[in-house]
Amino acid sequence: MSWFNGKKILVPLDFSKESHQAVDVALEIASSAADVCVIHVASDLAVSSPEVVWEVHTDEIRRKRIEESFHKEFADEKYRKLQFFVTFGDPGHGIADYAEQTATNLIVMPSHGRTGITRLLIGSVAERVLRLAHCPVLVLRN
Repeated sequence: MSWFNGKKILVPLDFSKESHQAVDVALEIASSAADVCVIHVASDLAVSSPEVVWEVHTDEIRRKRIEESFHKEFADEKYRKLQFFVTFGDPGHGIADYAEQTATNLIVMPSHGRTGITRLLIGSVAERVLRLAHCPVLVLRN
C-alpha cells in the first residue's frame, strides 16, 4: 500500500512535453488515476493573444477548446479516469487556489528551467506555486 493511497494529486498542464511527463509521474505515484486531477490555468485574454487580434472568444469557447485538446492528447486508456479542470487567470495563483479548495495532498509539476532575462520577464510559475501552495510540491527538473 502506497502512502498516496486515496490522496489527491494535482498536476498543472501547459501542454508542454514536460507537463505531459508530470502527468505520467503523478500516475506512477497515485494509487489510482481517479486520484489525479489535471488543471490548466489559461491566461486572461488581456495578455496579447491571437484570439484578441483575430476574433473574440468567450471563456466558455476557450474552455471547450482546451478540454478538446486535453482529451485528444490524453486519449490513451491509462488516462481515462483523470479529472480535468480549466480555469482562467494567473497560473501560479490559480494552481495554488485550486489545490487548497480541493484539499489536494500533493502538486506535481515541471520546471521549465528558465534563467536570466527570460525568467525575469516571464516569471516562474513553479516558484509562485511553491510559495503559495498549502501542500507539498514536487517540482520535476529535466
